[in-house]
Amino acid sequence: MGALMWVCHAERPLKVEELCYALAAELGSTDFNPQNVPSISTLLSCCQGLISVDKEASTVRLIHFTLKEYLYARPDIFGRHHSTMAEICLTYLNSEKVKALSLDVSPLILDTPFLKYCSRYWGVHAKRDFSNRVRSLALELLQGYDSHISARSLLAQVRLLIHRRQGMSFQFNGLHCASFFGIEEGVVALIGMESYSINEGDIYGNTPLAWAAEGGHEGVVKILLGQAEVNPNRPDNGGRTPLQRAAGSGHQGVVKVLLEQDEVNPDKPDNKGQTPLQRAARAGHEGVVKVILERGEVDPEKLDNYGLTPLQSAAEGGYEGVVQVLLERGKAKPEGLDNRGETALLKATRYGHEKVVKILLAQVVVNPDKPNHHGSTPLLLAAQYGYQNVVKMLLRREEVNPDKRDGDGDTPLLCAAYGGHEGVVKILFETERANLDDTNHAGQTPLMCAVRNGHKGVVELLQLHQAAAHITSLGPGDTTR
Repeated sequence: MGALMWVCHAERPLKVEELCYALAAELGSTDFNPQNVPSISTLLSCCQGLISVDKEASTVRLIHFTLKEYLYARPDIFGRHHSTMAEICLTYLNSEKVKALSLDVSPLILDTPFLKYCSRYWGVHAKRDFSNRVRSLALELLQGYDSHISARSLLAQVRLLIHRRQGMSFQFNGLHCASFFGIEEGVVALIGMESYSINEGDIYGNTPLAWAAEGGHEGVVKILLGQAEVNPNRPDNGGRTPLQRAAGSGHQGVVKVLLEQDEVNPDKPDNKGQTPLQRAARAGHEGVVKVILERGEVDPEKLDNYGLTPLQSAAEGGYEGVVQVLLERGKAKPEGLDNRGETALLKATRYGHEKVVKILLAQVVVNPDKPNHHGSTPLLLAAQYGYQNVVKMLLRREEVNPDKRDGDGDTPLLCAAYGGHEGVVKILFETERANLDDTNHAGQTPLMCAVRNGHKGVVELLQLHQAAAHITSLGPGDTTR
């Protein structure tokens, strides 16, 4: 039953060794006894065919998805399973064996295979069912968390563990951890101990409020904001405030709570020049964008360090909802240029985002043939990458020149031929505006580009059109070859 509980309710597929160690942990024990670890053959035998081992991934799984559906539909089978799983994880982490481990997480710790799962997910299980026993075990771990291997293991899994300069102390305390997991009871208990600075930054400069905001833990955010000494605007080492973290992660409720604080600056940029609006737009969080735009002091045209506006970032990501909101509510300028001279239309075209292209082409002020600093037009980029539907949309506009050259003298047809995009070549021929014999600055024709890159289909198309054009050019009775 223990094996079924873990395989059914673990946060990710468990390795065989992880499951065996999970079953060996004894609740109430102060140390871990390796002799309790069952063999996989014993485990499979006890489960009588209900679980199996994926040999390729070395993970355990239920024999069929219907078994998981059955177990999920009957939560009483395992009792308070999340509380039990949290207790097992915490018992393991608090064991003398684990506490004695080196704080270096870089080597693979072969004899503690359960450490990685416990470090990353004990708090997930605890948040779902925070029993008195879990509370006691959690506080035991968290009060010495800075010097526990699980702190390093957690950060190594959720974020690149940055290299520390010699003499630089590791900082990620129990309050940071409880806020990361969103465990309200743990946060309240630790604040009550008065041994933590609520504004203290960790190794990345993140405060407990920043971790709670990034995780979308609205309850913890409210608890922390209720402390008189909290600084809701404190940035991390990258200049990102809690609001920017919440906005970039798409947590609309937390964004609303933070924006209610008078001290919070809704338009503050980080070290990359990205404001909360920019971070929300580039990640496609439409609801957050709407909430931030309700603040009148927010500038929807503010450039980041890469010269991008929120509209350009959203267009590049293909987030049509965000693009629409920025154009309607934010009054963003669709013809604005980044540091490469690219408009939002060029950004959307480069990645083939058809819906965004359609929205932008509907804007009266948008020039559908405007090139970037290199001379590449939206049509040339669409042809270069083989986006047939985008090519069709652009060619419907009379302002678009199908033979417009970039800085290398390449035309859309040359780019399509070079890339082997037969569909685009056909579409360009159908317009009867593309010139088959154009050469670029290197003296190459579309046919030469296709031959050079071995695109047989495009070569045949071009040869057929050359022949057709030659025949059409002959006068009546002319037999010139």
